[in-house]
Amino acid sequence: MSDWKWTSGNKFDLLENGEEFYPRVFACIANAKREVILETFILFEDKVGLQLHEALIAAARRGVEVDITIDGWGSPDFSPRFMASLAEAGVRVHVFDPGPRPFGWRPKVLRRMHRKIVVIDGEVAFVGGINYSADHLADYGPEAKQDYSVEIHGPLVAEIHRFCHAALAEGQRHSQYRQWWRWRRHLRNVADEMPNAGSAQGTFVIRDNRRHMNDIERHYRIAIRAARKRIVIANAYFFPGYGLIKELKRAARRGVDVRLILQGEPDMPIVKIAASMLYHHLIRSGVRIFEYCERPFHGKVAVADDEWATVGSSNLDPLSLALNLEANVVIRDRGFNAELSKKLEHLMQHSCKHIVEDDLEELKGWAWVRSFAAYHFARRYPGWASWLPRHVPRLFTPPAPRPATEKA
Repeated sequence: MSDWKWTSGNKFDLLENGEEFYPRVFACIANAKREVILETFILFEDKVGLQLHEALIAAARRGVEVDITIDGWGSPDFSPRFMASLAEAGVRVHVFDPGPRPFGWRPKVLRRMHRKIVVIDGEVAFVGGINYSADHLADYGPEAKQDYSVEIHGPLVAEIHRFCHAALAEGQRHSQYRQWWRWRRHLRNVADEMPNAGSAQGTFVIRDNRRHMNDIERHYRIAIRAARKRIVIANAYFFPGYGLIKELKRAARRGVDVRLILQGEPDMPIVKIAASMLYHHLIRSGVRIFEYCERPFHGKVAVADDEWATVGSSNLDPLSLALNLEANVVIRDRGFNAELSKKLEHLMQHSCKHIVEDDLEELKGWAWVRSFAAYHFARRYPGWASWLPRHVPRLFTPPAPRPATEKA
């Protein structure tokens, strides 16, 4: 990860929305023989969360080792029955804790575990932006989210598998030494080289608050700088740093077809306000902007030229690029690039509004001040973020409450 090693021999399958993602994950969990490791920002106790709950319990009861990690802020409190049944089956639930709360203040609350990863038996992995909640399904209605994940087979799975074990061990190393050594022994039994499953190259890239603080953003910038024909970035929360904005403008000025797919109907209105402040700077440089207007856009994907692509959990905003724990897969494969490009082209043609300069508010008076401040905030925020309190990720295991006794 730190050296961005490209691993060959992989197969990547794009999964769009919950309709494609959940059946594949649940089927793989149902077929698990040894181990399930799952990380997610959001797990709700709704129809999707209950399906996952059932699948994990069934796996644990047949002897599969199951570890799930949820974010303590993204996932709300669960019912006693929900947690107790997981514990009774042997599912190990870990909660990412932002740290102590002096005088009730949470100085690290902005640093979240935002990854969405699943690894099953060390043989198949999923990485993307889809949480476990019903709002990732079309039948949720107008607020259903548009999003993506990728199913991975091949040697790269071993890299993701090692990372997930290391994350569990690091998060609990102060209190569970025995579990750490059990994981170490298990890791030695996992082959370093998985059999080839395809011809695609890939690398697993994380963002943390220590050694990998800007790895994901650097991958984006390298791809933008290298592009000669086209760049399409589809991102839910777009408010990147100055360096990435500058690379996009330079690419457009040298003749690259640069397109952004951003939220037109965001789940948080402030997202659109923040992104629109940068529209003038980008459109005047030749960047084409499309707002997705069917429903909230939650994806974090991109393609460049005919081979490069990325799918993951990282938005292009201050939280993801400077604070959260994130994970993306970067892919070099013409077939995968073509498939994702086709999906994004369909969005632009059928579900987006092309924003042109005439659509924008004229920058004068307060609008000019607001835009100026936003642009320079984007330029400076990575440095400011480094002043905020940091921490080594810490996991805790919540106590398993006893389910309330039902009355006859």
